[in-house]
Amino acid sequence: MSADAEAGTAVIDVARARAETPGCANVIHFNNAGASLMPQPVLDAVLGHLRLESSIGAYEAADRSEPALERVYDSLAALLGAHRDEIAVVENATRAWDMAFYSLRFGPGDRILTSAAEYASNYIALLQTARRTGAVIEVVPGDATGQVSVEALERMIDSRVKLIALTHIPTNGGLVNPARAVGAVARRAGIPFLLDACQSVGQMPIDVAEIGCDVLSATGRKFLRGPRAIGFLYVRRDFLSKLEPPFLDMHAATWVARDAYEIRPDARRFENWETSAALKLGLGSAVDYAMEWGLEAIRERAWSLAATLRRALAAMPGVTVRDLGAEKCAIVTFTVQGRDPEEIKRSLLEKGINVTTPQIVAARLDMEARGLKSLVRASVHYYNTENEIERFCAALKT
Repeated sequence: MSADAEAGTAVIDVARARAETPGCANVIHFNNAGASLMPQPVLDAVLGHLRLESSIGAYEAADRSEPALERVYDSLAALLGAHRDEIAVVENATRAWDMAFYSLRFGPGDRILTSAAEYASNYIALLQTARRTGAVIEVVPGDATGQVSVEALERMIDSRVKLIALTHIPTNGGLVNPARAVGAVARRAGIPFLLDACQSVGQMPIDVAEIGCDVLSATGRKFLRGPRAIGFLYVRRDFLSKLEPPFLDMHAATWVARDAYEIRPDARRFENWETSAALKLGLGSAVDYAMEWGLEAIRERAWSLAATLRRALAAMPGVTVRDLGAEKCAIVTFTVQGRDPEEIKRSLLEKGINVTTPQIVAARLDMEARGLKSLVRASVHYYNTENEIERFCAALKT
């Protein structure tokens, strides 16, 4: 099928997007929820700075690139509808989430509300904190569609609730949790709201003011199409002063006297001094690239392709689509009767098709409730095509 015939091309120039994505010549990449194929401008930003480091020295290269490094904060702020002083750039999304979460204080009987879609790394941190402090983790039930029930959340609110922690889009399905509605509940109750937006940033518009979250964590490597090992954190200005990071260094704080230090007033208190300038520039380039296409246009095309893929899979004998939610995104999960997901992944890889297989250990609450141990996850993006979907389904049939 020609690119002109595919959904969303009135807004997204698919031919250009693919021409600017070197990996499209090599693979059908349906693992964008793991790590997207980087576009050429992102690759150029990373490699260009590494070459500069090799030619003049790493410290000197960072000094020369300081204006561009500072613009990364402006780009991230624009992406999220935030202020630049509310942004921290850290090694990855989990470290971003951890730096904020471990800054909170809990005591015996304090309640932490979360959802069944919570990601393993986050939930392990919740468990550790509950064990240390005597706080209690409570899972908000899902509604009839499988997303977190806002009505149930409201009924669970009381004076002992000290945090609402929500994964916006889970690792193991196309579900989009109603973050804005959850944010409204949190604001009315005056409860901190921590949103893991690892899978949502880059595939859909995100406005932290509209959502009403106090903290948001995300990564560069997934739908933003940035490099690996770089992530970022948003912390609302009015909430910053309430959080002291679990550890500090000479970047996050200043040693002002022999026995005194001062924590910096902005979100960079959550950063470390040692960081990769090349990866940070790559992240900024990825944000600018996404903003150039437009997040509304990206969502329209990516979600349309995912809907096409779900319909095709649902029509195949023995295939069960496993996505939940009233609203579904660019992540498509399924199982095939009598076939192990890992076997399917290996078979597709031999045909030049990339997917991945979420395991129960990554989303135990949800997977246990549905009696699932593993899934096949195919996550599409705006540079993918309907022709690739047809080839994917043909490969799956064989």
